[in-house]
Amino acid sequence: MTTTTVVLNVSGMHCGTCAMTISALLKSKDGVRKVFVDYDARKAEVEFDQGKITVLEIIKAVEEADLGYHLSEV
Repeated sequence: MTTTTVVLNVSGMHCGTCAMTISALLKSKDGVRKVFVDYDARKAEVEFDQGKITVLEIIKAVEEADLGYHLSEV
C-alpha cells in the first residue's frame, strides 16, 4: 500500500455544510483514507492509497456527483 496526500482547490462551496458533503463523498470512495475540507481556505486535503484510487479519480468522483463542486490540483 502506497499512501500519499494531495491538496486540492475546491470551488462551488457556499457554506460549511458543503465542506461536509464533499468530505463524506470522498470518504466513501475505496482507497481514500482521510479527508479534511477547509471551507474558509477552499482546499481539500485527501490521504489515499495510490494502488486503489488516483488523484484524477478523486477529482472525477466530485465532478460526477453533479453537486456544483469542482476540484483542481494546487
